[in-house]
Amino acid sequence: MSSIKDQKKTIKINEIFYDIEGEGKYQGYPTLFIRVTGCNLRCKWCDTKYAYFNGKNISIKKIISIIKKSPYKNVNITGGEPLLYKKTINLITKKIKNKIITIETNGSISIKGIKADNISMDLKLPSSGESDKMILSNLKLLRPKDQLKLVIGSYEDMIYANKILKKYKVKSTIIAQPVYKKFKLINIKNFVLKNKLNWKVSIQMHKMFEKDV
Repeated sequence: MSSIKDQKKTIKINEIFYDIEGEGKYQGYPTLFIRVTGCNLRCKWCDTKYAYFNGKNISIKKIISIIKKSPYKNVNITGGEPLLYKKTINLITKKIKNKIITIETNGSISIKGIKADNISMDLKLPSSGESDKMILSNLKLLRPKDQLKLVIGSYEDMIYANKILKKYKVKSTIIAQPVYKKFKLINIKNFVLKNKLNWKVSIQMHKMFEKDV
């Protein structure tokens, strides 16, 4: 159990907001998003570059209070890269009951010891420019209740992902989705069917909301 001293610690937060979850197994559910500041990667197609540096320090106690008061069951701690604050994130998740906590992480930091209800981990592919930064041993640590996201920007990405995932058998759901406006969804569908893969083909639904505005 975390101490009062622990709860006085702070974490740098870029933004806290409510929205509809756009990705993964909780896609479509209203969710409280907590976006941390800072990321150790620089993906070419990143859509949250504003979170690299901007933010303010907020106490763990306040964040826990915000989560507990949320009217929604789902909470997504995203970034940036939350695992840059691994110990602090674990302190927060340990104090939360009756919520589903998803931790979004980019795959370049060990997920060992993360207690979230759902670890949503990326496997960065060649089009991201950061595929060489992945800790591939993380793939073996994913649980059946977790998810592995493949954000696909080219045929090379799919071939690369298929090769990696044949070597590293994962227990989690594998979710394949195109980089918005960079790659066609039908290409992923055809690749999955042709290669008899058990990937869940999906979209970045939050991009559809932006299109509707």
